[in-house]
Amino acid sequence: MNAQLREDAMDTKPRVVVVGGGLAGMETLFALRRRLSDRVDLTLVADRDEFEFRPATVYVPFGGAEDDLTIPVAAPAERQGIAVERGAVAWVETDPKRLALADGRTLDYDYLVLATGAAMRPERVPGLAEHAHLVGALNQMRELGRTLRRVREAAVDGSPQHVLFLVPPDSQCPGPVYELAFMLETWLRRSRVRDRVCLTFATSEERYLESFGTGLHPVIEAEFTERGIISHVRSAVERVEPHRARFADGTAHTFDALVSTAPQAASVDYEGLPQDRNGFLLTEPDTRRVRCTDAVYAPGDAGDFPVKLGYLSLLQADAVADDIAARIDPAAVTDPRRFDPVGLYVLEMLDDAVFAQTPLTLTGEPAARAGSGHRIGVSPIWHLGKKTLGTYLPQQFRAGHPVHGGLAQDAVSLGLKGLTRTISGAVRE
Repeated sequence: MNAQLREDAMDTKPRVVVVGGGLAGMETLFALRRRLSDRVDLTLVADRDEFEFRPATVYVPFGGAEDDLTIPVAAPAERQGIAVERGAVAWVETDPKRLALADGRTLDYDYLVLATGAAMRPERVPGLAEHAHLVGALNQMRELGRTLRRVREAAVDGSPQHVLFLVPPDSQCPGPVYELAFMLETWLRRSRVRDRVCLTFATSEERYLESFGTGLHPVIEAEFTERGIISHVRSAVERVEPHRARFADGTAHTFDALVSTAPQAASVDYEGLPQDRNGFLLTEPDTRRVRCTDAVYAPGDAGDFPVKLGYLSLLQADAVADDIAARIDPAAVTDPRRFDPVGLYVLEMLDDAVFAQTPLTLTGEPAARAGSGHRIGVSPIWHLGKKTLGTYLPQQFRAGHPVHGGLAQDAVSLGLKGLTRTISGAVRE
C-alpha cells in the first residue's frame, strides 16, 4: 500500500520536460530542483551524452588544455533525480501537452522548456563552409590550431602570410572571432614573427561588437590600431573563393587562412510555435515564455533574444525556472527572478583582456541601456576573471548545481564586482 501511495504521489507531481542538455537546459533543471526539491518531476531530453563549454575553446588553437571543456549531461542529472531520455524532438503539441521523439516515443508535460540552442548556417554565404575555419566547436578549434601553426611555420621560413577574420551578416555570437584575432596577434608577437603576418578583420556590423552598444567600439578600435590589425566595419561578405573573400561593396581580400563565424538560425524547427525568420522562438521578454502558449519556454539561444551569449543564457534559464517554480508552488519563490539582460563578457587577448558589463534593452535591440551599471575596462587582471568563470561553471554542472545560486556563486559575484571597481583607470561607467 505504501509503495502504491508513493507511486500515486509521483503521478500527481507537475511534470517539467527540458529539451536540450546545454547551458540553458541544465541551468533550468538544476535551478528547478533547488527551488522545488522533490515536489516536481523533472525530465531531460538530450541527443548527446555531453556538451562543450564553448567560451573556453578559444584557448585550444594556442595550446590550451581541453580536459574541462566537455561536461557530462546524464550523470549529474540523474544524481539529482532527473530522468534522462536520449533522443531528438520530432514535434511538439500544446493541446494536449505532449511531445514526440524522433524514435516514436511520446512524453506528456505540464511545463516544457525548449533549450535546443542555435546552429551555424554557413551555406548562407557561398563558399564560407568550404574555405573558412568556423569558430566554436572543439574539433573546429583543433583544426584551426593546426592551420595557425602552419601559418607561423611559413612566416618563420620567410614567407609572408595573411590571416583574414570575418563576421558575416546574421552572426549573433561574434565575440570569439574578435578574441581569436587579438590572441593570434599576441601569439605571433611572442613567436617573433608578427611582422611577417598581415592580420585583417572585417565585420558586417555598424560598430565593433555592436550588440553591446556603443561603448566597446572605441576600445576595440584602439586595440586594433595599437596591434596593427587592419580592420573594417560595414563590410558584409557576399561569397568566399579559394584564398579570396568578396564583399558587398565590391572590394575583396585575399588570405592564406580565413577565420569566421557564420550566420545563425535555430537548431530545431518547432512547427506550429511562433518564430522569427531564423526560426528562433518568439518569447515574452521577462519570463522567456513562448508567445501564444501557456506552458512552453525558450531560454538561451533557442529564443529570439538576438545576443547569443552564455551568460545571458544562464540569466534566461533562471527566469524560466523561477516562473515555473512560482506557478507550481508560490510559497517556494516569493520574489521570482525575471530576465534582466545585463551582458557580462570578457574578451580574451592572451596578454590583456577586455571586460564589458553592459545593460541591454529587454527587447534585445543592439543599443545598450543608458544609465548606471555600464562598465568597460582593459586589464591583464581580467584573465583571472575569465579563468575563474571557466572553472566555476563546469564544476557546478558536474556537481548537479545551478551556476547562479548558493554561497559559491555569491563569492564569484563578489569577486567580479570587486575586480570591476579596483582596476584603477581602466573601467568606465
